Amino acid sequence: MNTIILFVTFLALSSSTLAGDETETAFHYKKGALADPSKWSRTKKEWKICGTGKRQSPIDLSPKIARLIHNSTKLIQTYYKPVDATLKNRGYDIMVSWDDDAGKIVINNTDYQLVQSHWHAPSEHFLNGERLAMELHMVHKSEEGHLAVIGVLFREGAPNAFISRIMGKINRIANIQDGEATIGRLHPKDFGWNLRKFYEYSGSLTTPPCTEDVIWTIINKVGTVSREQIKVLVDARRGGYEENARPAQPLNKRVVFLNEQSTRSTPSSQNQIHIY
Repeated sequence: MNTIILFVTFLALSSSTLAGDETETAFHYKKGALADPSKWSRTKKEWKICGTGKRQSPIDLSPKIARLIHNSTKLIQTYYKPVDATLKNRGYDIMVSWDDDAGKIVINNTDYQLVQSHWHAPSEHFLNGERLAMELHMVHKSEEGHLAVIGVLFREGAPNAFISRIMGKINRIANIQDGEATIGRLHPKDFGWNLRKFYEYSGSLTTPPCTEDVIWTIINKVGTVSREQIKVLVDARRGGYEENARPAQPLNKRVVFLNEQSTRSTPSSQNQIHIY
């Protein structure tokens, strides 16, 4: 049995909570702003790692930098279920939260409950040198408070079915700080992604304090979103957050895995991922 070592740690606090505490006045994305991404490390001493860290996110992903592995979905599994959900305008992004237990992912026998989902436009992660139109983050949290985040990339094209479903609700809370709208019953799989092929690496929060304790799982299959849908999501955010994506960060010799479910697993060929 092949053993592949991932040096992965998880965040002890929710990225959504951190962003909610800090974003309102402390940092911005617009280039040239008082606290744009190039200045985050100098804005607060607690954020120094934003400029000095060696495992920062997002990064540029491609097969050229990745180590190809096969059939490790037994170590990353999804167990979701439909429950009522709420849409919220946090000013710097649009978030979907679940009103009850919407299920979990399991990584190496540890449960990570689904907490919330939100979008970045343009995408934070690059794919083959290209920054795409949008990125969805599915944030999961363990009982100990650690995070596992799944990212889904979108390019401009055909309308996204899920966003089409909630367009009217997004418009209803546009430019309303902390505005909320009830979505109703929502299955996390309605976002439309799977774990057939994905990148995995150890990185950081993409917002201050840029803590280097996040596992990133980025789905390789790129979805589509229409220009109108991008505009609705962008226009709904408060002024100064028309773009909410951090620039790509250096890889710094980190190991990136590309997990491809294209070969049949056997007891002798299954990969085991140890998480530290």
